[in-house]
Formats: sequence, C-alpha cells, structure tokens
Amino acid sequence: MTGAMMMLVALGLDSVLGWPNAVFRAVGHPVTWLGRLIAALDRWINLDGADEGARRVAGVVAAAVVIGAAAEIAWVLTWLLPDGWPGVVLTGVLAWPLVAVRSLRDHVRAVALPLGNGDLPAARRAVSMIVGRDPEQLGREAIARATLESLAENTSDAVVAPVFWGVLFGLPGIAAYKAINTLDSMIGHRTPRYSAFGWASARIDDLANLIPARLTGLLFALVSTRPRAALATMWRDALRHRSPNAGWPEAALAGALEIRLSGPRVYHDRVADEPWLNEGAADPQAADIVRALRLFRFVTLVLALLLAALSAA
Repeated sequence: MTGAMMMLVALGLDSVLGWPNAVFRAVGHPVTWLGRLIAALDRWINLDGADEGARRVAGVVAAAVVIGAAAEIAWVLTWLLPDGWPGVVLTGVLAWPLVAVRSLRDHVRAVALPLGNGDLPAARRAVSMIVGRDPEQLGREAIARATLESLAENTSDAVVAPVFWGVLFGLPGIAAYKAINTLDSMIGHRTPRYSAFGWASARIDDLANLIPARLTGLLFALVSTRPRAALATMWRDALRHRSPNAGWPEAALAGALEIRLSGPRVYHDRVADEPWLNEGAADPQAADIVRALRLFRFVTLVLALLLAALSAA
C-alpha cells in the first residue's frame, strides 16, 4: 500500500526532525500557504452586510476552492513523481510537513517543564501557544487541564487524522484533510462574522475527523495501563463534550490518567460552562502531562508499526 509507505516516511521524518526553522524561513509551511488563501477569500467574498444565506453560499465556495486546490496540486505532484520506491519516498517527503508529531510534543513539553518547576508565568506563556483561553485566568490545575485537552485533540487532528487520510487517498488525501482542518481553525467559529461563512468548513471538519477521533481515543486506551477504565470513560463521557469529535480522545485520556478534563473555562470575556469528562476524578498536575506525553509516544509508535505492517502486506 503506497499510502501506508508514504505516511511511514512522513511520520518518521517529522518525529525526528519536525519542520526545521531554517526550512520554514526559506519556504514557509503548507499551512501558512493555505492560511493566505483562506484569508484572501475571507476578504473577497465574506462581504460585510451580506445576509446569512449569502454568507453560507460564499463559505461553501471558499471551502470548495481551498480543498479542491490543495487536493489538485497534490495530485499533480504525485503524477509528476517517478514510480516505485523513489516516488514513494519523495511523496513521503512532500507529506512530511502535513503531520505534526514533533511540534505537538515540543509545545506540550514547553508547558510541562515550567509548570513542574512552579514557574506559572512561563507556563502561562507556553500554554497560550496551544489554546485559546485567557492564560492569565489559568491556575496550575487549569493550565495542566488545558494542555492535556490540547494534546488529546491534536493527537487526532495533527497526527492520526492526517495519517488516516494519507493512507486511504495518498498525498491528495492528506492535503485535502489539512485544508479542511485549516479552514475550520480559521473560519469555523461561532462568531458574527463566521457563524454562516464558516458553517460549511466546520461541518466538513466534523465529518473528516469522525473516524480519526474515535480511533485516537481507542489508541490512547490501548497503550495505557488502564485500558478498560479508559474505554469505559470514553464510551460514557465522549458525547458530553461540545464537539462531536474532541470528546473521544479527551475522555479516553482522562480515563487512562485517572483525572478529569473539560469543565468550566474562561475565553477572554466569557465563561464556557462545559461538563466534566471523568467527573469525580482528581484535577491534573504537571506530572500528568509527562505521563500523557509517554502515552502520546506510544500512540505514535503504534501508528508507525501499523503503517509498517500495511506496507509489508
């Protein structure tokens, strides 16, 4: 299966190298390229004063343009590459920046280290890089909780889902998924400007992550020392989450670590009164982030082994 071989190369490169700063300075990153296109479409067709119906139509057009362009460019690149192992390796190199194992691990570790040392200002600065909550409102447990929720959700969005779609549909599959995910992160918000314009992008993202999110929760449970408890928590609490997908990996991680996640949180000027996942368990601490990173490494290793097995088959 060439998709599995391609993703094995991409996963290996990213796990070891990440996306080097020198490469980023030289050529940028596919997500920034997608972001520029989305921002341009937002300016051009998400018109002030347009009614909700017109904004929804414009949002459908924007999603189709961005996803179609990403998939088409990826298909052309695949078609231009040679057959056999050289083509597989080169396709894996092209897919490399579309997974984010190293970046996710580094961002989470950047919170765990100062939090474990009692340096709350540094921990708040680090957590502000991965969550949208007001960091100044976060205490020690809230910082740990936000970090673990981000790790769980992004294990699905940034690792498992790209691998899943890359295996199924090759480079066009992972490129289309990354376009979907970037659209959702930029315009899939329930704000006056984006509630209609970003509606299609948010719904497409929900569909694209439907299987990967549940697979991520299953992987977290299986690599933990408490698989039955993690699976039971996931099955009981996943659908209590406001997101149709994020609750699955978050609830599984909460059950695996014997902690509670989600719950009330502050987003700048508003309080979101969210239900708890694994309610009744203890609040997480810095040590739980370290334990979660260990599970994350195991999940990545299991993915690599599965890709190797598919490649061999």
